[in-house]
This record gives sequence, C-alpha cells and structure tokens, in this order.
Amino acid sequence: MTETAGRQTERLPGDAAGVARAAALLREGRLVAFPTETVYGLGADARSGRAVAAIYAAKARPRFNPLIVHVADAAAAARIGRIEGDAARLADAFWPGPLTLVVPLRPEAGLSDLVTAGLDTVGLRVPDAPLAGALLAEVGGPVAAPSANPSGRVSPTTAEHVFEGLSGRIAAVLDGGPCQVGLESTIVGGAPDPLLLRPGGVPAEALEAVLGRPLLRPGEGAAVSAPGQLASHYAPSKPLRLDADAPRAGELWLGFGPGEAHHGLNLSEAGDLGEAAANLFAHLRALDAMEGKGIAVARIPRTGLGAAIADRLARAAAPRD
Repeated sequence: MTETAGRQTERLPGDAAGVARAAALLREGRLVAFPTETVYGLGADARSGRAVAAIYAAKARPRFNPLIVHVADAAAAARIGRIEGDAARLADAFWPGPLTLVVPLRPEAGLSDLVTAGLDTVGLRVPDAPLAGALLAEVGGPVAAPSANPSGRVSPTTAEHVFEGLSGRIAAVLDGGPCQVGLESTIVGGAPDPLLLRPGGVPAEALEAVLGRPLLRPGEGAAVSAPGQLASHYAPSKPLRLDADAPRAGELWLGFGPGEAHHGLNLSEAGDLGEAAANLFAHLRALDAMEGKGIAVARIPRTGLGAAIADRLARAAAPRD
C-alpha cells in the first residue's frame, strides 16, 4: 500500500503557494515530485526513515540503493558531508548545477540510514533550478530525491511524465514545466583520486579542466558506492542466518511481527514493512555491536517493501571473500 492510498495526487502550481504546499507536505513525511534542471525528482524528508521508505514503495524499487540528497546551497551541503579538496573545487565550480558529489557523511547530519544504504558516504547536490531552490529553502532541510518514475522506467522531464507513472502513489507533483537539461546529474566520488561514477549533465571534460587531471573511471581505482551504480552495501561483521524460526544458541535475533520475544531487536512488532525498512540498517548496526556469534533473521514477506528488505538482507548475508 502506498503512502497516498485513498488519496489523489495533487498538481501544485509552480508559484509561491505551490512551493509552500509542497514544503508542508514534505515536512509531514509525504512524497512530492519536483522539477530540477535535470529531471523531476521524487522528494522525501531525508531525515525520516518512514518517508524515505515510502520512496521505495512508490517506485517499486527492488533494492535499497543510496539516494541523492538535495539541498538549497553549498553551506547546507557542508553540514551533511565533508566537502574538502577536489570535492570542494568541483562544488565551487559547478554548484548549483547537475553535479552530485559523493563525500564522507558527517555522523551528526541526522540522515536516515536508508538514504545512504548504511554507508559512511553521501551523495549531495545543489540543483540549478529556481523552483527546486525555492522548495528546498522553504523545507529548510535535506530532501532525498531519486528520479520520479517507477523503477526501471524512463526518467521524467515533465509533470505529465510523473503523473503517468506515479499518480495515486505520491502526495503531489510541483509542476514547473519541462526540465532544461533532461539528463541525470553527473556523479563524482572517491578520494584521494576523483572517480566518475555516472556520466551526466556536467561533461567529464569540464570536470577534468577544473581538477587539472583526468578522472578515474570505474575499474581503474577503488570502487565507491553511490547512487547510479550497483551499491556495495554495508554488512555486519556477524554472519546472518535468514528465514529463521528462532535463534540458535549464541545467536542474536532480528525479528519481524508480533510475538518475537527472543534476545535481540524487532524490525516491526506490528508487521509494518515501512517501519521495518526504516529500522533495518540501524538494527543491523545495533545487533552487530551486541555480544553474540551471529544474527538469526525472521522471515520477511517478499511483497512490496519486503522484497527490498529481503534483497538487502541477502546481500548482507552473502559469504565474505
């Protein structure tokens, strides 16, 4: 069930009243699509695990991959991630604009673990679109926003595209007309040598001109997990045993649903997949810090967000090299 079950998706005008309404919905934990210079993004409060989980449900996104965090300006970005060295030079040259920088996450940033997929890095962007800038300033906080389309479908560049794919699944669409760039942002990460993680709206040649040297390409350096590429997800140091009925001797328990009284934690005693998704990464970290030789994980329904939760747990349980 989506967060707008029983409600129609609002079309909001691209004016001050529309921006105010969109910001209010985002602060309530609702989903709002909004235009950037690249494509329409599906926004949610990046500090709310429930709101971010709703993005995955609305898009039917099968995996908890990292999401790009949109902010109003470089100062807001610097409060979330450490933007230094080459990243700072690129930010100075191309923000606001269609460039996402993957940088170390500040622990005090307060983002939901679902935004970073449990990683210690975050993708940050300052969009170069007046309506997006006005919305982000009005929200006053970070907004996670992948493209506003069902997973696997073509990215939307008009409000109509968003309605075609997500009508009835999200709270509102802020209609700002067609996007100017129409191509997703370029993503750069990596330290000490910048790595081109995804080509996009800023040409690699322009980035290299500012850096004074070539960008590495995937396969040429250490892999960096980020939006736009297959993520190498956080996995606890303890082994995971999936689809368990109960913990074995020495195991901790990651439960789901009512009646789970074993030693450990419960993703959702109410059996709510949205709550389970919001708790997933934090609970894995907490259990990893407890005394125990392993973690037994209860069965999770493979429907809706359950499929994404199961995918994430399967990756966390994969044999280590």
